[in-house]
Amino acid sequence: MHSPVLKAAAAVALLAVPLAACQSGATTGAAGGAITGAVIGGPVGAAVGGVAGAAVGSVLTADESTRVRSYIVAERRPSIRVTEEVVVGRPLPPRVRTYTFPSRVGLASPYGYTVVNDQTVLVDPQTREVVEVID
Repeated sequence: MHSPVLKAAAAVALLAVPLAACQSGATTGAAGGAITGAVIGGPVGAAVGGVAGAAVGSVLTADESTRVRSYIVAERRPSIRVTEEVVVGRPLPPRVRTYTFPSRVGLASPYGYTVVNDQTVLVDPQTREVVEVID
């Protein structure tokens, strides 16, 4: 690694991945990684950081995400309105009904889901905490 560009890219990759992992969702992870990368390594750092952030920004694999989205669209669950902000890490209010995924969806972790304020969210079925806002 004699090139300054390669050194900057390596530094960004090492720093952007942990920072982007704190984000929720691939889009947010990509944005956070790109900003971090730009600050550290300029344009090349932004590109590397964006890719790293997107890669770690979701709790689902790409295949799981595709299956989950297809299943949710087919189910057409109603959206419930809540006044509370829907935030990753916070539990949903008790009045919000959550749904389980059947085994045929093939998730590695047993997430549930619901639609709140027109946003589909993945939830931990034990704690009711939002683990990811899908859309």
